[in-house]
Amino acid sequence: MAEQVLIVDDDTRLSAMLADYLTGNGFAVRSAASAADGLSELQKQAPDAVILDIMLPDIDGFETCRRIRAVSDVPVLMLTAKGEETDRIVGLELGADDYLPKPFNPRELLARLKAILRRRRGTGGERVLRFGRLEIDPGSRAARLDGTECRLTSHQFDLLLALARNAGRTLSRDQLMDMTRGEELEAFDRSIDVHVSRIRAAIETDPKHPRRLITVRGAGYVFARYQDDL
Repeated sequence: MAEQVLIVDDDTRLSAMLADYLTGNGFAVRSAASAADGLSELQKQAPDAVILDIMLPDIDGFETCRRIRAVSDVPVLMLTAKGEETDRIVGLELGADDYLPKPFNPRELLARLKAILRRRRGTGGERVLRFGRLEIDPGSRAARLDGTECRLTSHQFDLLLALARNAGRTLSRDQLMDMTRGEELEAFDRSIDVHVSRIRAAIETDPKHPRRLITVRGAGYVFARYQDDL
């Protein structure tokens, strides 16, 4: 069965072009021209991914993303204004999995969409990683703290998994982007920082003074082991 994509964008010409392109590449596509219609479509039938524009006529894409995240962990690819790094950071902080500045090449959008869907599907059969109170399950793509599932986006889970698989080893931002994207795609260092901040909020007792995900100044991040992990 074809994977379903919901496009939420009031630019009907762009939506039609994207729908034709994605349909030609094996996806089933639905479109909505407003945030209200997009949220309604999401409730009717959950898609496999959402392509969400920031500029919408009723509710902006940031608030729409927040409302989506309140009810669903569906992967969200946000379309942002060209060069507006602030928009990208805010989108990631609200739970978007990836971003793409306008104007864009449809082939790049397709590559990014496939990447987040690949991360979403994950790989079954891998052993569960356990670190004291924290459990990371690659098969179900879930992280649990004291048995309670942590709210993480698909990309945030991949970052946590990459760090945990390399526990005790400092990983640079470039290494983390290579490990989690699977494509040679544009990225910016601040995106990693934003996602790490969200992961800390989910797994750390005190996110402002993390003990698990440690910043190594000028080098990157390291997933620290505790004595309790043994």
